[in-house]
Amino acid sequence: MYVHGVGALPVVILAAVFVGLTTAVQTSYQLMGVVPKYFVGMGVGRLVLIELAPVFTAFIVAGRSASSMAAELGAMRVSEQVDALTVMAVNPHRYLCLPRIAALVLSLPVLVVVMELVAVGVALVISAAALDVSAYTFRYGITHFFIARDFFGGLGKALLFGLVIAANGCYFGFSVEGGSEEVGRATTRAVVTSAAMILGFNFLVAFLFFNA
Repeated sequence: MYVHGVGALPVVILAAVFVGLTTAVQTSYQLMGVVPKYFVGMGVGRLVLIELAPVFTAFIVAGRSASSMAAELGAMRVSEQVDALTVMAVNPHRYLCLPRIAALVLSLPVLVVVMELVAVGVALVISAAALDVSAYTFRYGITHFFIARDFFGGLGKALLFGLVIAANGCYFGFSVEGGSEEVGRATTRAVVTSAAMILGFNFLVAFLFFNA
């Protein structure tokens, strides 16, 4: 959890700052003069909670953790460390994969919440400072239109994405056969497959959970 959760905090916070800035500017541009100003807060809040925070965080963690897991486990596979565990009657999947999967499943929702808080806070500041939307108006838009399903739906996505990322990293790491070149290919496959599955599951969750 420290490696894949705490280690990802700096880049997640940096991404959250720019997510908040961009979302506030774009929402203000799309809605200003069409609807009341508090809809800027509503738009930013719901976009970040439902879509941007879970997906952006998952992509960041996939780039860090899926590649790291695949490379580490692939190197262990090539150097026969996995075979040594089997010889010692240690289940390599339970010993090597389960802790990594559990760490990501537990860490990713926390990282998503951090991104949500930072992104919404930055959006509030830039809205009040440069977009002619007061802090009170922005907060009113967020709180008045807040729906618990949006928040918990985003966390549900994070749990699923964490499972997908860790499973891909472990699967492609354990599937390495050959030399160091195959380790690099497994790393690439783990990241690309994780990204594609994140997008696919994101659509499925949106269609099944938010389509009511």
